[in-house]
Amino acid sequence: MTRTRLVGLVAAPVVFVLPLVADVPGLGVAGERMLAIFLVALVLWVTEAFPLHATAMLIIGLQVALVSEQAVVALPGGTELPHFSAFYQALAHPIIVLLLGGFFLADGAAKYRLTRNFARLLLGPLGGSPRLLVLGVMAVTALFSMFMSNTATSATMIAVVLAVTATLPPEHRLRVALPVSVPVAANVGGLGTPIGSPPSAIALANLAEAGVRLAFVEWMLLTMPFVLLTLVLGWVVIIALFPPGPARVEVPIEVSFDRSGKAWFFYAVFVITVLLWLSEPVHGVESTIVGFLPVPVLLAAGVFTLDDVAGLRWNVLWLVAGGLALSTGVAATGLDAWLLGLVGWHTLPALLLVLLLGVVALGFSTVISNSATANLLVPLGLSLAASPAVAAEPLAVAVIIAAGCSMAMILPVSTPPNAIAYATGALRIKDLATVGGITALVGLTAMTVLGLQVWSTLGVLP
Repeated sequence: MTRTRLVGLVAAPVVFVLPLVADVPGLGVAGERMLAIFLVALVLWVTEAFPLHATAMLIIGLQVALVSEQAVVALPGGTELPHFSAFYQALAHPIIVLLLGGFFLADGAAKYRLTRNFARLLLGPLGGSPRLLVLGVMAVTALFSMFMSNTATSATMIAVVLAVTATLPPEHRLRVALPVSVPVAANVGGLGTPIGSPPSAIALANLAEAGVRLAFVEWMLLTMPFVLLTLVLGWVVIIALFPPGPARVEVPIEVSFDRSGKAWFFYAVFVITVLLWLSEPVHGVESTIVGFLPVPVLLAAGVFTLDDVAGLRWNVLWLVAGGLALSTGVAATGLDAWLLGLVGWHTLPALLLVLLLGVVALGFSTVISNSATANLLVPLGLSLAASPAVAAEPLAVAVIIAAGCSMAMILPVSTPPNAIAYATGALRIKDLATVGGITALVGLTAMTVLGLQVWSTLGVLP
């Protein structure tokens, strides 16, 4: 057991008991109990003393037992709290269903080798220019990460770029430029759609709870300009730090699409689902409903088996559900207002406030799970935006926090794409930190400053 995990196991009971035995000024009994649960979640998620999804389930259990109408230890009379089912409902929240459908499409694309074949097909013509090859790798990686797990995308693209770098001499700069481009593009690309990364889904779900509903394509219209801007910025940084030279590079092309009946059926379902997502404003069927359609269709057709279902990333779904349940409890007990009252947020200009929240999200996500960070910060950010004393738009706050979480590409431990790229042995931590740090900080700042202006001009923000 690592020292960090040991610290978490010791600290969690301590921070849980303190609010329960001490009189916390400004909080009632329900708020004190919720503060205890919140602190436990914070400690366990930061230290990973328990698996992240286990902590998420613990949160739901503690809330049902302590801060629901049916609390095991009764609360003072007159305390209004949610029915216990409100916390369980997080496990079947529409965003959880949307992610589930996305997982079916992502795992199916890997099962039928759709991702790898398209990657090789699209990159083949770019070998004549090493610089364009790096840009092409980033574009393809970001595109796949919008509709698939960025972890699966990174594993696929790393395999493709290693096939390229294996043909290069040891001193060639592409041996670093190509591997480092994959996690940068995978992390940034995940922001492009609601299913691209858990922080995007968490932000969308919390916005819906706050009464701000966005269609699938509306989220893309908000984020895609800045995804493209950050990708170009990352490419410029990579080319400047690791200039690959003009020599032609061969891209091994071994394209072999699965042409079985089940594969063709999956291709059709994939395309139809994506088209329905993109055309939501036309037909009016919500993305969460469309996202569930692949589940029964692929199962009934036998394209997905029980083994495939068992291999889905249920732990991610549970992690997101735990965060949604946590936000329900924080709001219901008044803990959000109490926490935000500890800092004089109202003294900050709206632009600086939103940027600060994004930078805090980036900092937290660098050392802990970006999903856990989003679970903690998005509800608090939206509560802050709803405060009469703070002139910040909820939509901007949620998107910028999600962006900060998604741009955690400084350390190998920050996200799975970073770890996959670092595990190749082609990168030093310094390489990842330099490229990721510059791209994340400049990209996040540009997104905040330009985003508020552009969204206001387009009428997205008042």
